[in-house]
Amino acid sequence: MPNVNDEFVLELVGAGVERREARWLVEEFVPGGDPDAHRALRAAATRRLNGEPLQYVLGHWPFRSLDLDVDPRALIPRPETEELVDVALRELAGAAVPAPLILDLGAGSGAIGLSLLSELLARGVAASLIAIDESRDALTLARQNARKHHLDAVSFVHSSWFASLDVSLRGRVDLIVANPPYVGEVEFDELDPVLLYEPRGAIVAPDEGGIAGFADLDLIIRESLAWLKPGGALVCEHGDAQRRGVLDLTDQMGYGSVDDLDDLSGRPRILVARR
Repeated sequence: MPNVNDEFVLELVGAGVERREARWLVEEFVPGGDPDAHRALRAAATRRLNGEPLQYVLGHWPFRSLDLDVDPRALIPRPETEELVDVALRELAGAAVPAPLILDLGAGSGAIGLSLLSELLARGVAASLIAIDESRDALTLARQNARKHHLDAVSFVHSSWFASLDVSLRGRVDLIVANPPYVGEVEFDELDPVLLYEPRGAIVAPDEGGIAGFADLDLIIRESLAWLKPGGALVCEHGDAQRRGVLDLTDQMGYGSVDDLDDLSGRPRILVARR
């Protein structure tokens, strides 16, 4: 005999929800098979069927070892960005910095910076994090996630990239991480409509130097050198058509050594530029 949860799953599947997502929705909104939660479940299913991302409907989503609260104040954390965290951890391990100072530019939900802080702490490394975003709403969400995971060695700065950062930090930063907007206007119009639910300003950037969506990458690459200490590194996500642009610019700016890495799908994705 099927239990209440199975019946709810079948109901959602019959309404058009994909079976795995139906199971997740039932587990989230009908804990313990409570029939009184049926109304909330139906409302959640309607949101999903109307196209809202599952992550926002659930209200939280795993990113590496953290379960992050997520909502339209910030981008949904994605698997390729988890790879960026791996790259950043390797950079810090190679530099053997005992108490690194990390800047997370465009922190959003805090996924990158808080994951670094948490995983370094598990390795016995007491890092300090400065989470920066021009969206006050995103910073509020990042604070919420920091509290949720008891991560205290983090401060939050409302700033457009480096603009409002304390100048005393110049030349003192061990690691800068960023997943900036890098999608051009034309490209955005051709992407999955589900992106319309996410903050457009965290996805789309103006063109720069004849490269679509390159303006924020250009600024970050140009300005990071002044904030990094010798041996420090910028680890930054970019679009798969922007490799030549980031490599040309890092060469122009005089970074000491540079790698540009493919993601697990074989696409150009992660710049590592060291001072």
